[in-house]
Amino acid sequence: MMQSSRRNFLKIAGLSAVGISGAKPVLDAFAAEGHGDERTEFEIRKNEKALTAQQWGMVIDTRKFESAADLEPLIEACHSLHNVPHIDENKVRHEVKWIWEDEYKHVFPTLAGKFVDERTEHLPFLALCNHCENPPCVRACPTKATFKREDGIVLMDFHRCIGCRFCMAACPYGSRSFNFKDPRPFIKERNPEFPTRMKGVVEKCNFCAERLAVGKKPACVEASNGAIAFGDMNDPESEVRELLKSNYTIRRKKGLGTEPAVYYIV
Repeated sequence: MMQSSRRNFLKIAGLSAVGISGAKPVLDAFAAEGHGDERTEFEIRKNEKALTAQQWGMVIDTRKFESAADLEPLIEACHSLHNVPHIDENKVRHEVKWIWEDEYKHVFPTLAGKFVDERTEHLPFLALCNHCENPPCVRACPTKATFKREDGIVLMDFHRCIGCRFCMAACPYGSRSFNFKDPRPFIKERNPEFPTRMKGVVEKCNFCAERLAVGKKPACVEASNGAIAFGDMNDPESEVRELLKSNYTIRRKKGLGTEPAVYYIV
């Protein structure tokens, strides 16, 4: 056992001596020793009740929301479940959010025209990670802390995040938050079934992957009273596909080629 550990140490130490150009082999060495498993604990524990899809997607019916008050229960359901801290001080810098409400002109800057109808102009829109088909955040991450599953969900491995924030710079939707301070003191009531984060870690919406693994839909979907649909985009008989067939929908910054998996009925 001791000899094996010594060999592993020498192998990794030798690769480290290569310098910056050898960074990838070092990471690969850790992966080979079982330190680089990209699956989350929720995937590993997946059971027969798990909800599965070839490509998960979400459809938000904005016609069913009238004010910011209608969105508060959805945001609270997500944030309380995932131990998202509520930090008031220096909000612009320290705010951590997985799902939030914003104005049309901010959520859809490329679609905001000069003469938008009054309801659309003042209606609050939900914003979250788009779980893009071509996620630039995944390409930008040097440690594979952020990765895309086969079912389209883009996840974070909090233990592998080194806080470089390259993924935040790459994300064109502002969907990621950085913990500039320890978030734990700012959690109202901790959910013991979901991991808390630490200072220096990036976090974001995970499409409630841990709930899908046990047969439950995302928390925001359950709290929306039918205003949000969630399902398999590759299944022509799914609810999300039926909604897309019968309604006009838009996506955020579609022209960038990221192919967002979140659609909005307007």
